[in-house]
Amino acid sequence: MKPSPSPQLQFAQVGCGLIGRKRAAALAGIPGAALRYACDPDAQRAAQVAALAPGCRTTADFQEALRDPEVRVVIISTLHAMLAPMALAAVQAGRHVLVEKPGALNAGELREVRAAAEKTGVRVRISYNHRYHPALRQARELVDAGALGPLMFLRGRYGHGGRKGYEREWRADPRLSGGGELIDQGVHLIDLAGWFLGDFTTVAGHAATYFWDMKVDDNAFLSLRTAAGQTAWLHASCTEWKNLFSLEIYGRNGKIAIDGLGGSYGVEKLVLHRMLPEMGPPETTAWEYPGQDDSWLREMQEFVEDIRLGREPAPGLREGIRTLKIVEEIYNL
Repeated sequence: MKPSPSPQLQFAQVGCGLIGRKRAAALAGIPGAALRYACDPDAQRAAQVAALAPGCRTTADFQEALRDPEVRVVIISTLHAMLAPMALAAVQAGRHVLVEKPGALNAGELREVRAAAEKTGVRVRISYNHRYHPALRQARELVDAGALGPLMFLRGRYGHGGRKGYEREWRADPRLSGGGELIDQGVHLIDLAGWFLGDFTTVAGHAATYFWDMKVDDNAFLSLRTAAGQTAWLHASCTEWKNLFSLEIYGRNGKIAIDGLGGSYGVEKLVLHRMLPEMGPPETTAWEYPGQDDSWLREMQEFVEDIRLGREPAPGLREGIRTLKIVEEIYNL
């Protein structure tokens, strides 16, 4: 697809809850991007998002935004069950799409979106914003620069403790969510593991419900291996009574340890341990990132560049399908 001839991209934000507000705030920081519609059946929520962008209109009708030829990009921040149907409609209407993770209830839904995108030539980005957290960006730079040497394995843990009434929220309804903690926070871990290690050819693990009275999992345990034998050992939990994010990446020459994501997960930190020729205690360098979470802005900037340059987003539909295939394998074991 050719780069966009227009200097300004007009967006529609579909879903105006917490994530929708984050998206609208990020757009406000990007020159040449403008929010034209805030779409939500809740008029008050739509108005709150529209207030972040001068001239933004509100509507409860998603199709109204698609009928407007000025809208070139659609951001979809809804319940899981609505992500793929709305993405498909937008793609078929010739609009570029950023869709929140996991992008669909299953890989089959995303394959339909991919087929439609191949016909219309639009770009589709699956929002795995954790890639854009500062510690993860620095880890990517360190790995690419060879600081760890050849990668061997990684270990990831991600979890929260829920809240009163959590078992009655939409995430606890498999018809709306597609599953539990695995398809909620677990997909972030799977995406990050694939980002660093590549495709996984062997999938093992299980999902279980230990605490919450609901029909979906509250814990998932995964062991993933690449064709070369590199391993990702992952645990996602909503019985993690103190919110936790931890990712450790091991190479032959060193290790990266990332902890925290800011807010209730604690200050985001990265520690690099370099092995010395004589082995023993490693050389250690640490960084902290106490500032506000700018991953939403950086991800949006990247998507705007995807559109303007006509390049394939990463993570895009390929990575989204790859992640959901792993989720399905675990749920079917």
